[in-house]
Amino acid sequence: MNWEQMEGKWKQYKGQAKEKWGKLTDDDLNVINGRREQLVGRIEERYGIQKEAAEKQVDEFTKALKEEVRSARA
Repeated sequence: MNWEQMEGKWKQYKGQAKEKWGKLTDDDLNVINGRREQLVGRIEERYGIQKEAAEKQVDEFTKALKEEVRSARA
């Protein structure tokens, strides 16, 4: 799954993002709207972490979603 696919299915994944990053508000998630840089920025802001750490979390989240989708198809 790439970020274009993530953007297209953001409504589906928004709940999982909220579970992972509970400090993100519904308004944050609506503004993010599946855009990677927006998600990274909001995580940085809400959790007070550096960009590299936020990017790593987002990459791990994406990887987990890919594995979830792959196992659902099997």
